[in-house]
Amino acid sequence: MLGGHLAQFSERATRKQLIDRALTDAGWRVVPLARWQGGDRANADAVEEYPTDSGPADYLLFLDGRPVADVEAKKLEVGPQNVVEQAKRYARALAGSPFHFGPQGYRIPFIYSTNGKLIYSCDLRDPLARTHKIARFHTPGALREFLARDLAAADLWLRSNAIADPDRYYQREAIAAIENNIRNGKRQMLAAMATGTGKTRMTIAAIYRLMKSGYAKRVLFLVDRRALAAQAVGALAAYEPAPGLKFDKIYEVYSQRFRREDLEDGEFKFDPKVLPETYLTEPGGRHAFVYVCTIQRMRINLFGPPEDAGWSERDDESDASPLPIPIHAFDVIVADECHRGYTSSEDSKWREALDHFDGIKIGLTATPAAHTSAYFGKPIYEYGIQRAVADGFLVDYDPVLIHSDITLRGYFLREGEEVGLRDTQTGQLRLDFVEDERDLPPETLEQDWTAPDRDRKIVSELAKYLREHEEQTGRFPKTLVFAENDLPHRSHADQLVNFLRDEFGRGDDFVQKITGSPSVDRPLQKIRQFRNRPEPGIVVTVDLLSTGVDIPALEAIVFLRPVKSRILFEQMLGRGTRLHPPINKTHFIVFDAVGVLEYFRQASEFTVEPPAKPTRPNREIVEAIYNNEDREYNVRVLVKRLQRVAKTVSAEGREMAKQFVPDGDIGAFAASLARRLDSEWAPTMAVLRDPNFLAFLEKYPRPKRTFIEALEAVDSVTSEIVFRTADGRALKPGDYLTAFSQFVRENPAQIEAIRILLDRPRDWSTNALAELRQKLQTQPERFTEENLRRAYQHELADIISIVHHAAEGDPLMSAEQRVDRAMARVGDGRAPRELTPPQLKWFELIRRHLIANLTIERDDFELIEFQNAGATWNRVNSDFGGALEEIILRLNEAIAA
Repeated sequence: MLGGHLAQFSERATRKQLIDRALTDAGWRVVPLARWQGGDRANADAVEEYPTDSGPADYLLFLDGRPVADVEAKKLEVGPQNVVEQAKRYARALAGSPFHFGPQGYRIPFIYSTNGKLIYSCDLRDPLARTHKIARFHTPGALREFLARDLAAADLWLRSNAIADPDRYYQREAIAAIENNIRNGKRQMLAAMATGTGKTRMTIAAIYRLMKSGYAKRVLFLVDRRALAAQAVGALAAYEPAPGLKFDKIYEVYSQRFRREDLEDGEFKFDPKVLPETYLTEPGGRHAFVYVCTIQRMRINLFGPPEDAGWSERDDESDASPLPIPIHAFDVIVADECHRGYTSSEDSKWREALDHFDGIKIGLTATPAAHTSAYFGKPIYEYGIQRAVADGFLVDYDPVLIHSDITLRGYFLREGEEVGLRDTQTGQLRLDFVEDERDLPPETLEQDWTAPDRDRKIVSELAKYLREHEEQTGRFPKTLVFAENDLPHRSHADQLVNFLRDEFGRGDDFVQKITGSPSVDRPLQKIRQFRNRPEPGIVVTVDLLSTGVDIPALEAIVFLRPVKSRILFEQMLGRGTRLHPPINKTHFIVFDAVGVLEYFRQASEFTVEPPAKPTRPNREIVEAIYNNEDREYNVRVLVKRLQRVAKTVSAEGREMAKQFVPDGDIGAFAASLARRLDSEWAPTMAVLRDPNFLAFLEKYPRPKRTFIEALEAVDSVTSEIVFRTADGRALKPGDYLTAFSQFVRENPAQIEAIRILLDRPRDWSTNALAELRQKLQTQPERFTEENLRRAYQHELADIISIVHHAAEGDPLMSAEQRVDRAMARVGDGRAPRELTPPQLKWFELIRRHLIANLTIERDDFELIEFQNAGATWNRVNSDFGGALEEIILRLNEAIAA
């Protein structure tokens, strides 16, 4: 890495010291024009100062004797992007070339512009191609491959072959958007699709079409966890582009090496094949394949292990090593879950790896964010949660708010109150009595202190709903609980697991903790058990199950962890949105005990939340001060950090600090730092830049931390169902029913079905019932029968009695009660013994149909239930003496009245 003096480089110095080297590293031989004209030629030459009719090209690249590219060079301080126009002018003015492209008459296919650090490139063969930045020059092999590729034929194939797969319309729309944007020269694009809507399925179908057409031969599929890589490989192997023909039998599918815990137990039938290194380092046209690997591994392959090892701690990639991978190694790069990277440091790691490759980059996300769009651009296609719910491809949630006084207000310790003091290093607990009053603020709950009674009562309140669900459905709802933390000796997750096991009394296997803690044995296996088996029924987690894990049977999510990241919140909710036909899943329940629903209530699906910024290292701040870079600001930042150290350092630490600052008083040193730098620059900077001092600031001894357990705290916990509206409101049951009554009373003139129920019951019909349901559920309040029954706390109330109750105060009744009353009215009080046996049989059949449907019409007698009973219209009408039509009319009227 050359130093700051590069800014003074002349153009010639830039060429000789930077550009010549970059071309040579890419495999081009830099040769003076005279030598080349004298016959000194090779297969891949970069000829200097090659003449054109518009002036000399700085370098003209000859490949196998043909001119293929112009390279225009500028000195370092000149931005090279605008120099592309000069290169285009030379490309039009080159005489004697065998090439001729487009209406502009370009005589070479490729151009580059560079200042030795930045390189821009453009493919002149495509009139819609865009100039774009690349990491390095293309190798001769890359340009050979580009020239051999027939993009016009590829585009013709895509246009000529309709997108028939996948089955869902929005997936086909997303594929069409990808192809249209590629066709229009876009090289980076973002597709945003809600969790559970089949992003991977769509992407694999898109990859197949790009490979089949000839647009791509080598595809890189990046994920951020090995287990997700294994899932992607399995999905590729399972995909059938044609009946009986699997994707991995048409194209090669490779991956990194997996571990046993990464693989699903029999979920996918595939044989993972590890990619040969030469496929990365020596790409060519011989192979067509998809390579699935983690972003962490690819970054190590490209740049070596990162300095901040924590970035790659999600998975151990220690077996990865740097490889000389050229920029054209992949034609298409797919970045799955590209919103990941909740810090700008992680985000930059994604970008470094993506920026290396000169290929089409497709980002996939369920939660588009500002930092994602800053790289990929605005989404080219969006399919959000609400649209997916409306289409019936996802399920929505019903919220239940759990209110806790301690969560809201914290707790006030009284003098003489007994508390537990737990050593956070050893876990040792000692009991003590508070000698003075002390306030425990809610913001530090489960970080500095806990109140066990709060969690115990929240668990008890939660259990009421879960048991009610089990009684109604015959199955316990799979439940995911998000805890605040899983820290050693003060684990909120452990405390919740214990209370849940006590509450349900179904053994340890029924309630499990699945976190990234070393205390959890084989967490990936536990996740698979949670997804595929009846037990565990309840799982407590912190982060591990928040993203990238599919649990279709999940029916309850519990927030006992405050969340401020919109991205993370939507990902956590996404664990419950998937359909699960085996249990006829229609919705899931979100139990909110920490106020996250209200926090995010007004937020849009598209978040503008940037990734959290990491703290700048102290070393970087000190060096900025040393270089007088924004000195006043950086001194203020360092002073604040030193004062923070002064407030949290132990006595042992102050003794250690004496070797660096007077009397070990870090606070006094911080207060005087600005003055010291003005009057004693050299010795002060010597202290600040001392490696031992910088190491001390990172790892100074801190006092032993004690975690308070408020053992005598008694909490008050209540809960309530609330109803989410389409326009962002959250209505309590009373407010919801008030809104419904107001709607019914104000809309008879606009909604024919309500007018029929209230004024013209003789016109009641199947169409009227369908209109009523459709109009009610499409209101912002979503007045569905299920919601109204929950609000009224009447599980069997039928929609007709609900409308009559709202409008006129009539009592609520079940469908069975309504039908029996209607049949009694139609029967004019006649006893069953006065009916003939056939009439009794048909009345019972009609009764069952009315209980299920609340109307009956002549066409219904063609349904299978009537046909199987032999109840044709003519036969039943005959048994009722030709009066069946009048009986049905009166029954419908009586049902509606």
